Amino acid sequence: MNDSRPSPIDLQAMARQVMLAQGFEPNFPPATQQQLVDIKTNPPQLAPSDKVRDLRGLLWSSIDNDTSKDLDQIEVAEQLPNGDIKVMIGIADVDFFVSKDSPLDQHAERETTSVYTGVTVFPMLPNELSTGASSLLPDVDRPAVVTEFVINPTGSPGSSNVYRAIVRNKAQLTYNAVGAWLEGAAPAPPKVAASPDLQAQLRLQDQVAQALKKLRYEHGALDLDTSEVVPLLYNEEVVDVVKATKNRATDLIEDFMVAANGVVARMLEKVSSLRRIVRTPEHWDGIVRLAAAQGEKLPAAPDSKALNDFLVERKAADPDHFADLSLAVIKLVGPGEYILERPGDSPQGHFGLAVQDYTHSTAPNRRFADIVTQRLIKALLDEKPGPYSDNDLSAIALNCTQKGDAARKVEREMSKRLSALAMSHRVGEIFDAMVTGVTPKGTFVRVLQPHMEGLLTLGAQGLHVGDKIRVQLTRTDVQRGFIDFVRA
Repeated sequence: MNDSRPSPIDLQAMARQVMLAQGFEPNFPPATQQQLVDIKTNPPQLAPSDKVRDLRGLLWSSIDNDTSKDLDQIEVAEQLPNGDIKVMIGIADVDFFVSKDSPLDQHAERETTSVYTGVTVFPMLPNELSTGASSLLPDVDRPAVVTEFVINPTGSPGSSNVYRAIVRNKAQLTYNAVGAWLEGAAPAPPKVAASPDLQAQLRLQDQVAQALKKLRYEHGALDLDTSEVVPLLYNEEVVDVVKATKNRATDLIEDFMVAANGVVARMLEKVSSLRRIVRTPEHWDGIVRLAAAQGEKLPAAPDSKALNDFLVERKAADPDHFADLSLAVIKLVGPGEYILERPGDSPQGHFGLAVQDYTHSTAPNRRFADIVTQRLIKALLDEKPGPYSDNDLSAIALNCTQKGDAARKVEREMSKRLSALAMSHRVGEIFDAMVTGVTPKGTFVRVLQPHMEGLLTLGAQGLHVGDKIRVQLTRTDVQRGFIDFVRA
């Protein structure tokens, strides 16, 4: 007798195929395994010295996703006698374990990034390192590169410094738990509740982050909704997809990382280095038209402050549409990229963050550009020549940009497939939706709950972007990530 039941879908195999299609090589070469054995057999040792500070006694903590194990950064803040606040951000010293041009380094240089597909992670470095020896896990001593900066209570910057240290994470915390506590929506998580000192430390960090954010927005940084849709798993099966929302804890880390990356970029101004930039938009006229359609007027010349004022107003006036407005603005502003910046070059700047000096330095376990930056920092601290030529840095910048774009395509492709799978048992149901695109390829709608997009195959006549309608789910295709609706 024939079994008519559908075959189970192997999501991990599907993710691997999507990775391969985008030019990634998910398997680590054999030579990397021998290097891992060597690291485990003869682990590198680091002791405090005149060049390596012993900061294990500070109340360091990490805040990351609930499932994160590749911990790249820890934070601690200190109130100074004059009212200023000193912030120290410890970044995992991945270069300490992965020497330049070694098999692991060559693989990382080729892949450039870890890829998060919702069902599995394809790490840039093996888990034995990225979630083990080089991760800033709690209650173990770790080598780090520390970025330190001082700000006054309004968020204005003071002195800054970068140096090597040995650190010890005292508390591994999560965005959801800390964010809810900082916002007064939930009690403190157990580790925080058990330590008045940690409570005071996190509130001081939050105070600093809020001041940094306020100052960035005053300078024109863009307040965009970049929330992701993530799968909700039960017994390793996708049962729904939910929108991952930002909170005070995610903002805290984001603001600290932006500040740290700026400090490092300014430190490296006298040498050739990598920069992370978002160019001034070529399609500013499209952004002007987008604002005009909302009844607002933007200046004829690109102006990040004016654009952010518009975004803040629209977010307050129409929160349901803000995610789609953000997506439209992101597409018109254009993607970020890596470039070589030599001493004396005019800075390209980062339009979205409204800063002139910006690099990537805070995630070396999962981004190769950050390992390169870490090596440039160390060479500068040791007063040695840089480990990369300008041609090397140009080639690395181009590859990191291209592979970063490819990684986002993998993540989008898998997000669509996971959404189709989560909706496959809801064919025939009716949902509230909003029109998000009217194109020659078809009319697209976004379901408001759960948050996902699909094609309107029937009843699209006369609809415009922003229209709110009711739709019925008629078909899902997990293999291709298709979700089809008709107007209800």
